[in-house]
Amino acid sequence: MDKFTTLTGVAAPLPIINIDTDMIIPKQYLKTIKRTGLGSALFSEMRYNEDGSEREDFVLNKPAYRDAKIIVAGDNFGCGSSREHAPWALLDFGIRCVISTSFADIFYNNCFKNGILPIVVTPEQLEMLLDDAERGSNATLTVDLEAQTISGPDGGTIHFDIDPSRKHTLLEGLDDIAMTLKDDKAIAGYEEKMAESRPWV
Repeated sequence: MDKFTTLTGVAAPLPIINIDTDMIIPKQYLKTIKRTGLGSALFSEMRYNEDGSEREDFVLNKPAYRDAKIIVAGDNFGCGSSREHAPWALLDFGIRCVISTSFADIFYNNCFKNGILPIVVTPEQLEMLLDDAERGSNATLTVDLEAQTISGPDGGTIHFDIDPSRKHTLLEGLDDIAMTLKDDKAIAGYEEKMAESRPWV
């Protein structure tokens, strides 16, 4: 998993509440277990017409936001059914950070497991960030995980809170398996002792 330290990129405004996982990645794309190739299907029902052509009015289809790395979204982002394909699709598109006033628990947890930083802000802070994000190609935010700050294009800074253990895993680029492997010596030692004391197991 790639480390997350400091991210500077265009922020796309998506001021819609209750964006669920089916909106993020519709069910027909869930057949794959690969983490790559889902970026083109991200928000597909909002992003494309029935004939497959792009909807010009959808934010990620606008020239200024095609390479967005951050999404500033409405309340309760990632609600609905549990599907890890949602953060996979965001990451494959290039999104490394989602900012909202709240997230669904399962989606929130899945983000950290896939190298995406979900940031919770107040409604007032969200309004400021949405205003920044509406600036098109000038809608550049800088997210500093170590300092726990979001800096806007005018130099204003917002502080955000994050659980220290989650912060550590992102800074170090550790998924669940990598976290376990950090204790591989202790695990091997325990298995040795077990083999000696209980050879029949």
